[in-house]
Amino acid sequence: MSEYLVETSFLDYTNTMFDDFLKDIPCNLTPKELAVQLYVKVRESFLYDPYHLDLTYDALKASNVLRKKRAWCVEKAIVLAASARKFNIPSRLGYAIVINHIGVEKLTSYLRRPEIVFHGYVELLVNDIWVKCTPSFDSRICRMSNVSVLDWDGENDSLFQPFQGNSRFMEYIHDYGTFSDVPIELMNTEMHKYYPHLFESEFDSKDFSFHHL
Repeated sequence: MSEYLVETSFLDYTNTMFDDFLKDIPCNLTPKELAVQLYVKVRESFLYDPYHLDLTYDALKASNVLRKKRAWCVEKAIVLAASARKFNIPSRLGYAIVINHIGVEKLTSYLRRPEIVFHGYVELLVNDIWVKCTPSFDSRICRMSNVSVLDWDGENDSLFQPFQGNSRFMEYIHDYGTFSDVPIELMNTEMHKYYPHLFESEFDSKDFSFHHL
């Protein structure tokens, strides 16, 4: 289990940024209670922003994400995985290709296809069971998109549901599996496969930016 607890260059949880970020998390909690609090903390600490994507080494360091007020799913998952390891909860990073059917017209116009490649989630080992959780959509973005906040009880997998009421919401197309650390080269390779135009030109405006290896 050591590979899911060790600090890495990406999951750099001994950085002093984490001391400040996690200072309000009580230490007298059960592992399940602690995991849930960390999930909510990460989910609500950043406004979900999929319009500024940076696939470089520095950008995907957890401590550097903590310096931001907005983050996309990959960044939020990295922060949660690092935070869990700081509290001795084993964590691993999961990635999938999804299609989000609600409020993504602007995003798909930049990506030029409906698939969202390398959507990030986290698996935490709670009471000897690996449980999935998705800290991407904070309550503010959920209100703006008119979808329910995705809660997590620390016992059952919490992934975006296929439907919200009668409306199609999230469709999972492909699961890359889980990783003990950020698979940055695979991430860049897969993004290039699906969005080659993003690697052929520079995108760095206030509305949309994309940086890669």
